Amino acid sequence: MALEHALLVALREQPASGLDLARRFDRSIGFFWHATHQQIYRVLARMDADGWVRVTTVEQTGRPDKKVYDVTPAGAEVLRAWLAAPTEVEPLRSELAVKLRGASFGDRAAVLEVVRGNLADHHLRLEHYRGLMARDYPRPGELTGIELDQYLVLRGGILAEEMWIAWLTEYLEAHA
Repeated sequence: MALEHALLVALREQPASGLDLARRFDRSIGFFWHATHQQIYRVLARMDADGWVRVTTVEQTGRPDKKVYDVTPAGAEVLRAWLAAPTEVEPLRSELAVKLRGASFGDRAAVLEVVRGNLADHHLRLEHYRGLMARDYPRPGELTGIELDQYLVLRGGILAEEMWIAWLTEYLEAHA
């Protein structure tokens, strides 16, 4: 997947400025696809040049004009084709997993501290996801369309965090 696809999805959900997209990435999409603000602006410019998005300039009082991006029919077709293309299973690439495997060759106490820190981070992220779930999707059985898709991605994030918490807890307990 390229950043272009993540931006097309975000813009199909709602047209936005580059700054608004960067903020949305920080709050939601960024949990599973990271991009810096500079990358977002660079890719938006390329997508504009390729005809995938159109830019509307919105005048603002006391601030520079704002560029709002929206998906063109050509961009929608690119997104449609990408969505239908097969996706390979993504291999786990985890620096932490390599540290766990190699802990016997170094300072295990230091590795266990790294594990405790990661475990705390996963607990915080899980708490955040559950807060989003309670706030945004109090009645998941009633969801359809885009809201159902967004809910299910959030649900996947919750399950992933629960997996990390279970695995890291098991590792710590095994070495207690």
